[in-house]
Amino acid sequence: MKVIITDCDHANIDIERDVLNKAGISFELKQCVTEEDLIEQCQGAEIFINQYAPITRKVMEALPDLKFVVRYGVGVNNVDVAAATELGVQIGNVPDYGMNEVADEAIALMMALTRKIVIMNDYTKNVKWDYARAIPVRRPTTQTVGVMGLGRIGRNFAEKAHAIGYNVIGYDPYYTPSEDKGTGYIKSVSLDELIVQSDIISIHCPLTPEVANIFNKETFKKMRNHAYLINVARGGIINEDDLVWAVENGEIAGAGIDCVLHEPMKPGAPLLGNENIIVTPHMAWYSEEAAEELKRKVAEESVRYAKGEAIVYPVNKPEKSR
Repeated sequence: MKVIITDCDHANIDIERDVLNKAGISFELKQCVTEEDLIEQCQGAEIFINQYAPITRKVMEALPDLKFVVRYGVGVNNVDVAAATELGVQIGNVPDYGMNEVADEAIALMMALTRKIVIMNDYTKNVKWDYARAIPVRRPTTQTVGVMGLGRIGRNFAEKAHAIGYNVIGYDPYYTPSEDKGTGYIKSVSLDELIVQSDIISIHCPLTPEVANIFNKETFKKMRNHAYLINVARGGIINEDDLVWAVENGEIAGAGIDCVLHEPMKPGAPLLGNENIIVTPHMAWYSEEAAEELKRKVAEESVRYAKGEAIVYPVNKPEKSR
């Protein structure tokens, strides 16, 4: 099968090349950005390994040989999954490659915010040695963490927060915590209850129409004034202008943001100007080990599909075969 890597901003594709070459599969690397790039440069492709290039209905209809698309990562926001299902294109992803890393980033942001590490680092270096600037700081055992989304990463984060001593509540319409699953310490609540009761809210759900801009001015008014919001999931779940407003006006205490709606964020963006908002450049997924695992798994999934074997991480169930 003809394999094309539609786009990739990694330093190299040595791991992908090694896996595909060992399987006797040749491939091409493109750097497609637009629908037109894909249509012009990828004719005859049967398998896509894809990072950001838009896999739309228009693209899939214009590439009738395309049968399988596997994404570098968890999210499939750049793929029209409904159209793929209708047209007979199998979509895959790698949902578990950076599970620990993303949860760890959320924990790190939570501790940096609640312990005021970033603020105090700057204050100590540039103003004076005085812990009073950090007042108040609360013990984890006195605080409640709300986990929005209890998939692999959300549960991983919840387990770590629980181990530190936080009281953990969770909202996920598709999941019920239970003792049998080892998550009995998570109290299942409604989204409104999570918003009102949490001292820290950590977002671990995909971006869907139902949750787009769900954290907005009205939501922030319901949150506790001392609460922190963490997003290591997807941009677009938080209304970023409203977040800046909420922090500046004391509706919430601050936020830790790894994902924004438009990436990369431009210098001078309002989120970057508030000391109570920590921003990292969509790096929660990253460790050397996670990067290597991701690259290996997208290549291995491509090999499985090319050989007629079942893929490990299907996103959809196509209505027909191409």
